[in-house]
Amino acid sequence: MKDFPKNPGRRKLLKAIGGATAAGAATSFIPGCGSEHKQKNLSFQEIPHSLDFNHHLPQGYSADILLSWGDPIVDNIEQFDPKKLTAQSQSQRFGYNNDFIAFMPLAEDTPAGRGDIHCQSGNSDRGLLCVNHEYTQPHLMFSGYNDEYSATRGVSAEHVAIEMAACGHSVVEIKRAGKGWQPVLDSPYNRRITSTTPMQISGPAAGDKRLQTTADPSGTQVLGTIGNCAGGKTPWGTVLVAEEGFGGAFQGDPDKIEDPREAHNHRDFGITPHNRNLGEYDRRFDIQHEPNEPNRFGWMVEYDPYDPQSTPRKLTNLGRFEHEGFTLVCKPNQPVVAYGGDDDEGQFVYRYVSKEAYLPQDPVHNRKLLTEGTLYTARFDQDGSGQWLPLVFGQGPLSSKNGFHNQADVLIDVRRAAALLGATPMDRPEDVETNPHNDCTYVMLTKNKSRAEDRVDAANPRARNAAGHILEVVPPGKSGVRDHASDKFRWRQFLLGGNPNAENPLERGAYGQQSSYNISSHGWFANPDNVAFDPQGNMWVATDGCESFGFHDGLWAMATEGPLRAAPKHFFGCPRGAEVCGPEFTPDGKTLFVSVQHPADALNSTYDQPLHRWPDNNPELPPRPSVLAIYRDDGGEVGS
Repeated sequence: MKDFPKNPGRRKLLKAIGGATAAGAATSFIPGCGSEHKQKNLSFQEIPHSLDFNHHLPQGYSADILLSWGDPIVDNIEQFDPKKLTAQSQSQRFGYNNDFIAFMPLAEDTPAGRGDIHCQSGNSDRGLLCVNHEYTQPHLMFSGYNDEYSATRGVSAEHVAIEMAACGHSVVEIKRAGKGWQPVLDSPYNRRITSTTPMQISGPAAGDKRLQTTADPSGTQVLGTIGNCAGGKTPWGTVLVAEEGFGGAFQGDPDKIEDPREAHNHRDFGITPHNRNLGEYDRRFDIQHEPNEPNRFGWMVEYDPYDPQSTPRKLTNLGRFEHEGFTLVCKPNQPVVAYGGDDDEGQFVYRYVSKEAYLPQDPVHNRKLLTEGTLYTARFDQDGSGQWLPLVFGQGPLSSKNGFHNQADVLIDVRRAAALLGATPMDRPEDVETNPHNDCTYVMLTKNKSRAEDRVDAANPRARNAAGHILEVVPPGKSGVRDHASDKFRWRQFLLGGNPNAENPLERGAYGQQSSYNISSHGWFANPDNVAFDPQGNMWVATDGCESFGFHDGLWAMATEGPLRAAPKHFFGCPRGAEVCGPEFTPDGKTLFVSVQHPADALNSTYDQPLHRWPDNNPELPPRPSVLAIYRDDGGEVGS
């Protein structure tokens, strides 16, 4: 092992890492996350690390390419031809860079608007596939581009209009056909939600002067959604869509904004004069023309997939930041609790608690639960304890003294509010989800190469954290009866990403019960991003960044309890340049849907000269982001 220079900060860092690898911070003080439910062993044959132009699955598994960018989602339109694509045509086709997936079951003969009945049916053979489209990449969509920001020819308003139509969200009915799946193109449920879809603004910030614009002086209506990354589902049959990297859609110079608070706000979300100039084609994306328009993005969006005529609404009660997603814990006659992360280095973990209780038999009542409640941010203490800090106007530093004049200000500037409360800055908190079998919550922390040595802490124990890690959060109580609404919790390290055999301790991963299980050379991964749980309670982690470690991004599965706890097995690998997103199981666990995003997005890869042409491998088609339906050839549950 390489000798490190004598440095008190480094010794402190290595001590923190040693504590984490030894089974987590404050292990002796934290209750276990076991449950009475016994997880089945993950019996699939692990695939190796690789880096090529194909996707990879274990022996005995198959995958249908279910939907790709440009595929029709309605009947009676022609097959995809990228050279003939128009904005009008794109609005009837599957969008670009698919991310979050929700499978929403379809029950027979149930009227629109009764999503609670559909969801409770548990049907695994027919449902609505609800998919986010996070962002576009013109250099891989159109001829004539050198890269994402520049072109040699052909840039036009029509290209921008196509991109805007390719963002947002798709709803497509699908059905099982033999062992595989296929879309139902004549379904009345099929729908595109784009950057121009009319939406309502709900909650405390609705109507606030900071959300008012020339086109909407009421501050209660907005066109569209942008930067749709992960999301969530509700038991009353609605889908939650996150708005993450919205700042890149806006252009302008924040220093020329008169209000210094708003100038800081815009800079914080990456709005610069050098962003792609969408403002030339739509004035609302120019902050010099509409300085309040960015404040109408960065929210969670809720919509009803079972009612294609319904109007989506932005939920300002869940705060404004770069949402990875919000996922719910819903227990009868208790408040709804939702967890989410702000996907940026040094940002925070959040929790929302509804004012009223979830009533399974009252869907009308339940649709109010995400509009009336309290948002909190997390402080992770050194001893393994934690505190949820309420983001409420007038409490503590959230007052006019610090530029907050009402609850709308707190929610619009929630990053600044969380920092003032003393929340713990995290290593890019992405997906945050609760395992329904052990009732513990897991926080995916993708990476943070900017963390300095003197800024490490027990929850973020590595400086320049290139590999990321996962935290396990345990509310008070026992499995099945934990109190997620409590303001106190315990936490510990669940997994440190990286190679367990790396020479440098700063890059070394820690997995599972090291004394009883040796992770394979292909089982380790880096940069955890999205997470899902199968019907057995096993954790499935999707990654974003493994190519910098020399192999593809993909999907790894592991137990959350027992002797193989936190010991990953490698299940799925992406084609080069891609990441996998949005893992989602059918209720019976026999199909796993995944999104493969930005295939062939590598140095110098363009539409005219792509690195590869996955999944079609057709010289007439560019590489296309796609959703795959994965299943076992013998019809059994995926993974077990």
